[in-house]
Amino acid sequence: MIDDIKSEADKKMQKGVENLFSAFKKIRTGRAHPAILDSVMVSYYGQETPLKQVASVNVEDNRTLAVSPWEKTMIPTIEKAIMMSDLGLNPSSTGDVIRVPMPMLTEESRKEMVKQAKADAEHARVAIRSARRDANSTVKELLKEKEITEDEERGAEEEIQKLTDKYIAEVDKALKAKEEDLMAV
Repeated sequence: MIDDIKSEADKKMQKGVENLFSAFKKIRTGRAHPAILDSVMVSYYGQETPLKQVASVNVEDNRTLAVSPWEKTMIPTIEKAIMMSDLGLNPSSTGDVIRVPMPMLTEESRKEMVKQAKADAEHARVAIRSARRDANSTVKELLKEKEITEDEERGAEEEIQKLTDKYIAEVDKALKAKEEDLMAV
């Protein structure tokens, strides 16, 4: 029973960390990386489709992405979708390839992105603590209903806290790496 609670808390905490990593992918560092365009949706035969399902995205050089659509008729649609995304990118097509240059980041924009990364990390920490709170309250309910002893309750809370500490450390490590990446010129 306690193992189920810990397992559920572990899943929720892991989900919080996964959400952080997907949020970090959207924060561009000035270097070209295909994951930057993961959130771009393209209208494909009336359906909103992820860009990576209608085109290949490759790194051309340090500062440029090359998007090669599977169908050449999709070039204007993909260009428009990239422009309309909130990524601040300006694509340009050259025949059958769309080039997406990464704009240089100013010191100010780097600091703004670090602020965003810190906010995303804090959201992940809150999600992890929320999972801990839910697990602990479930354990307390079991104690109240006399399904477990006080020693079992204390042991379960300690193990849940260890899980929490592990995932918070993971978030802090990821944030530190993202900050260094953003501030590197």
